[in-house]
Amino acid sequence: MKKSRLLSALLLLALLAGLLTTGASAEEAAEPADGGSGSAILDAMDVDATAAILVDPDSGEILYEKNAHEKRYPASITKVMTCLLTLEAVDRGELSLERVVTASENIYTGIGENASTADIKVGEQVRVIDLLYAALIPSANEACNIMAEAVSGDVASFVELMNQRAGELGMEGTHFANAHGYHDDNHYTTAYDIYLMCREAMTHETFRTIVGSLNYTMPATNMHAEPRIVRSTNALISNFRILGYLYEYATGIKTGSTPEAGYCLAASATKNDRNLISVVMGCERVPGSTGSQGHTYFSETIRLFDWGFDNFSTQTMLDSSKRDIPEVEVSLGKQPSVTLMPEGEISALLPNDVSEENFTYQYTIDSPVVEAPVEAGQELGRITVSFNGQEYGILPLVATSSVERDNFLYYLDRVQKFFDNLLVRILLVVILAVLVILIVRHMLWGGRKGGRRSYAYSGRGRYTGSRRRRR
Repeated sequence: MKKSRLLSALLLLALLAGLLTTGASAEEAAEPADGGSGSAILDAMDVDATAAILVDPDSGEILYEKNAHEKRYPASITKVMTCLLTLEAVDRGELSLERVVTASENIYTGIGENASTADIKVGEQVRVIDLLYAALIPSANEACNIMAEAVSGDVASFVELMNQRAGELGMEGTHFANAHGYHDDNHYTTAYDIYLMCREAMTHETFRTIVGSLNYTMPATNMHAEPRIVRSTNALISNFRILGYLYEYATGIKTGSTPEAGYCLAASATKNDRNLISVVMGCERVPGSTGSQGHTYFSETIRLFDWGFDNFSTQTMLDSSKRDIPEVEVSLGKQPSVTLMPEGEISALLPNDVSEENFTYQYTIDSPVVEAPVEAGQELGRITVSFNGQEYGILPLVATSSVERDNFLYYLDRVQKFFDNLLVRILLVVILAVLVILIVRHMLWGGRKGGRRSYAYSGRGRYTGSRRRRR
């Protein structure tokens, strides 16, 4: 009997302990939409270069890349940074394009034999605009040192400025050691960094005009009695040096070559209002070729441009029409759930042979259950769209309709939440604990009566005698 009473008491205590236990919930991660990645157009393309990249500079979308972040020597493409810094000094009012600069004895700093030149001499007085043309069209090395001194006072300080600006542009794989690109083991960059540099330079109208020029006439100076005509080294623009590579959509930018760097070309082109920038590095001339033949840095750039213009188009990857999105459960509402849709649009330049089934969608829902009321357009999560491992953007997920609150369920929930309150639970535990103690005590000792034993006289006779008086 005592054992059964003790068992009942323990069960009651277990019930009390349950009141102090909170419910656990797990938030389920939204599953991404099922879709593939890849494109036959992308898979078939391979550029004959050690490193290459093709980018839409207006959107920043990379159409093609090959070893784009690997260390390479830039050769004379370096001159793009030198001219960019000079034009930025002009924009700040520190220089003017018409300012005449005198070439110092340091114009040949870091320049070896057989370097490209515009035949500028020590002591020659040249305008800044002429130095820009000399550096970018015939790739004159000495012109870069003259601009470096004009901007920073000396070449070493200018090189520091080059590296500082590279950091500002996000050129994380770049280090400059000189202003012109003559080979130095500590002078390196990447194809992607060159793209960043060229994209910034092409925002300057003067730069675009210069790099798109076939030739330029430098006026007479104190050292040259007659004007000089300098001609572009870019065979996509000019056929003066190399024949057979003119490209009708080409708009610039810069060549570069050294034995260590190979043949390099950063180029830009525009077709049907679409702009592209390409970079090829470490190209080799086709063995046995002569004359104008076998210059793969031009032919591969043309092939890369044609591929980009012909095989890519702007496609809508995600908009409000996408509805195959997990619903969100609605608590205390007149409807059990609400559907979601993306708010906004994500479009991208993509290969023509891909469509929605090639895209990957990743959903992030703020909570698997939302409490009513829910307003149409209320943000309840986010959706990310990717293709071929690259994330293209994120849009908010919003409710497609409103869900009103069910007042009966609401007030019922308020009552439940009242009893879920920790203080209320503690109070109930105390009350129930007292009850348990009273019940247990009653079970264990309730059958016994307290107090002393009572005794009663039950004699049959009745005392009737009188007390004898003592004498």
